[in-house]
Amino acid sequence: MIAASVLVAGWALVYVVRGKSLDDSLFYGLAAIELGLLALVVGGSIALAGTDRDVDGATFLGYLLTALLIVPGAVVWSLAEKSRWGMAVLVAGCLVVAVMVLRVQQVWDAGA
Repeated sequence: MIAASVLVAGWALVYVVRGKSLDDSLFYGLAAIELGLLALVVGGSIALAGTDRDVDGATFLGYLLTALLIVPGAVVWSLAEKSRWGMAVLVAGCLVVAVMVLRVQQVWDAGA
């Protein structure tokens, strides 16, 4: 998930440099990230419910659910902003998702 987010962020950065706007191919990459995040939320919730680890559940689920909301928010913002800065929002959103997934892993590992 982290690698996919960074890859799509790089892809969107190319669009920023070229002055292009969101197209179908980049949208599908973002949709793939969102589906991966949805699977992470479901899997993480199931793992949290069935674990005996000392994981801070509110923090863990908070990061998961917030990460799930970032990509759609960045896409809406990007479509509303027609300049190249709209695409820069997608770059930032993908990088934030990568950091949040890393943070989810850290919170999970801290409970071990």
